[in-house]
Formats: sequence, structure tokens, C-alpha cells
Amino acid sequence: MHLTFDYHTHTLYSHGKGTILQNVEVAIDKGLEAIAITDHGPGHVTYGVKREKVKKMREEIEDLNETYSDFDIKLGVEANIIHSNGELDIRQDEMKNYDIILAGYHYGVFGNNFALSGFIHMGNYVSSITSIQFKRLKIMNTEAIIKALNLNEIHILTHPGSKGFVYMDEVANACYKNHTLMEINNNHRHLTVEEIMEASKTNVRFIINSDAHSPEKVGEFSKGLRRAEEAGLPINRIINIRED
Repeated sequence: MHLTFDYHTHTLYSHGKGTILQNVEVAIDKGLEAIAITDHGPGHVTYGVKREKVKKMREEIEDLNETYSDFDIKLGVEANIIHSNGELDIRQDEMKNYDIILAGYHYGVFGNNFALSGFIHMGNYVSSITSIQFKRLKIMNTEAIIKALNLNEIHILTHPGSKGFVYMDEVANACYKNHTLMEINNNHRHLTVEEIMEASKTNVRFIINSDAHSPEKVGEFSKGLRRAEEAGLPINRIINIRED
């Protein structure tokens, strides 16, 4: 199996450990055809990308696309879903600044309701370390993601189920209806084998991404592929895997 492109990588512009150039060079060395630089959205309180840096990132990527003309480099963002209302931490007028929009749920994003967001984050954190599924939180997590999918043009939903339990069948159906790919994340354990099996009952399509936070991790996909195979997911439902 061969990974053709990796559309979820981070750099020093958020909390990755490498430059855009380093990510690109590793991707080329590993035989990929394309990469997306998708640093965390600006709403994250500790490591979101600075809005004023996006123009510089675009300029870097345009220069690199000229240098590596046989390789495709996209500027993206891993936007944060602001809980309860489905909004993202990038504005609608900012969408045009990016070639690809990823979105996912993360701690450290509070929107306009710090108290409610803090309560939800704490509840989800407790759930994640105890595996206790609090029904009300699960409903809220699911509703927030579905609202985000319906309100925004999201190309990839990142690591669904990570950091907060959701009703995966409902999320998968919303992704399918909105032409959004569900990510099998090589860095996180979500989608799990069980979650892939549940989501695959719908017609949604999948993508395996590295979620690399350091250059050497770019293009890594073996853990995600293993889970997909264990779940019995047909390879043709994963858009960036090719059989050699």
C-alpha cells in the first residue's frame, strides 16, 4: 500500500517542530505526490496559528510550488469547532485564504462562553481518561460537529471521537451529506476500529492522515491503515491509498 498524499501536517507556525520546507522535503523523499500544511486554527489559546502569519505561509508555499513543480503543496488549516453552535475559529471571509479546510474538536478553544466551554472540555477530558460515556456530553459533542458540518465547507473532519465521544453513525451521515471526508488519524487512535466499522455502514469516504507534528512523521500511515484493514474497510473507500 502506498500513501499518495498527506493532508494533515503541522509546522512551527502552530505547535509543530519543523518548517514548511522540512515537511515538504520529507514528503517528497517518501514518494508522496502532495501535502497540505494545516496548522491549528487561531482560536486555540496556546498554539493556534497567528492570523497575521497566514499571508507569509501562502508566500512560502507559492515559492515552494514553483521550486518543486512536480509536487503539490496546499495551504490548509485545522480549524477548531467552537462548541455548541457549530462555528469555527476561522471566519467565513477567511475561508478563501486556504486551499483546504480541516476541522476538529480540541481542548483550549472557548469561543464566547468560557464557562460552558470549560465545563464541556473538563467533562470530555474525564470521559477520555475513564472511558465513561456521559450521555448528555455525547449528545452535545455530536450536535456541535453536525452543526459545524452543516454551517461550513469542511473538507476533512479530523480525528472524530478523539477528546470527546460522539454518536458516530450520526456524524458519518452528516459527513456524507456534506461531502466531508472522515479522517483515520495515524497520530491519534481515532477513528478506532469499532468507529470505522460504524461509520462505514454509511456511504461516507475516508482519508488517512499522519497529523505529523514533526517532519519525520510526515507520510506515516501504517497505524491508520492497520485499523482500517482490521475494520474490513475496502481500500477504495480511502481516497489517498494506492495499491502498488
